[in-house]
Amino acid sequence: MKKLFKSVLFAASLFAASSAFAQTHKDTTLGQKIGTTAKKGWNSTKKAGKAVGNKTAELASKGASAVSDKKYDEKVGPQGQTIYIDKNSYYYYVNKKGRHIYVPKAKLVDKPVK
Repeated sequence: MKKLFKSVLFAASLFAASSAFAQTHKDTTLGQKIGTTAKKGWNSTKKAGKAVGNKTAELASKGASAVSDKKYDEKVGPQGQTIYIDKNSYYYYVNKKGRHIYVPKAKLVDKPVK
């Protein structure tokens, strides 16, 4: 009976020790960690690339508008944007992505007096 009790106690202690080790074991490998880090790096690079591309497009579009179209000095856009008039007498401003946003004359706001 003593031998049976000792072997059962030994097996129980092994089971308890193995469950303690199993909880501290991590399921990620070094390759998985590198993959996660690479994804984070790629996402931040992609985000920065979009921001740089949008700013470049905005500056290029504003420069082209300033050269080719007339600037409307008396009015501004709904949020204070610079308004340009194209060759067809349409009013527009350039948004943060470099696109022309056409605005009806009724939505233009008087330029604030400084």
